[in-house]
Amino acid sequence: MLDDYRGALEDLDKADVIQPNNAFTLGTRGDVKRMLHDYQGALEDLDKADVLEPNNAFTLTIRGYVKRMLDHYRGALEDLDKADVLEPNNAFTLRTRADVKRMLHDYQGALEDLDKANVLKPNNAFTLRIRGIVKRILDAYRGALEDLDKADVLEPNNAFTLRNRGIVKKMLDDYRGALEDLDKADVLEPNNAFTLRNRGNVKRMLHAYQGALEDLDKADVLEPNNAFTLMTHGNVKRMLHDY
Repeated sequence: MLDDYRGALEDLDKADVIQPNNAFTLGTRGDVKRMLHDYQGALEDLDKADVLEPNNAFTLTIRGYVKRMLDHYRGALEDLDKADVLEPNNAFTLRTRADVKRMLHDYQGALEDLDKANVLKPNNAFTLRIRGIVKRILDAYRGALEDLDKADVLEPNNAFTLRNRGIVKKMLDDYRGALEDLDKADVLEPNNAFTLRNRGNVKRMLHAYQGALEDLDKADVLEPNNAFTLMTHGNVKRMLHDY
């Protein structure tokens, strides 16, 4: 798949030399660079395309996605809002905007976009995964579990899905199931502070205090001064009579 994108990039580079300043070429090349995770290069092409041909829904949607990946959330939301006006009911635009709203803590707005995206294009792993996370944040744990289970079937072995499902299972008092998901997430993506501190907390609930302490120590090194890590760490030490 990467070879296909690299070949596409070579062709588009040649087209840009032969006919510079073509909005279609630049927009398409920006999308290819996005697929290759060259977000800064993608943004440069998409900015040029937007100057040459303003108010193009495709350009705005892809640029909104790229800005999200660069953590430019307000700019991403602005582009995606414009794209949604120009081309309503686009599932890709809606699920990308929902993820941006999630990052901006507009969870209800995110849920509305994800519900619409799921109607337009059901059984999309990304939509279900993000909706599951949003439902978890909104304390709708059963609905979150249902979405994350579906996402896991559609796209197995995704560390992001597994660690969030682990937290949902923990909130539903399924500590063994939570530990299983967090263990898998740790294998797929080691040294993730979020995974480690939550696994440490689950191990605490299972009275595996030494294992909990090891995870929390690692989480504290990777991401120091996290209140949840420190609070759980202190609780575990108390249980081990380490005053």
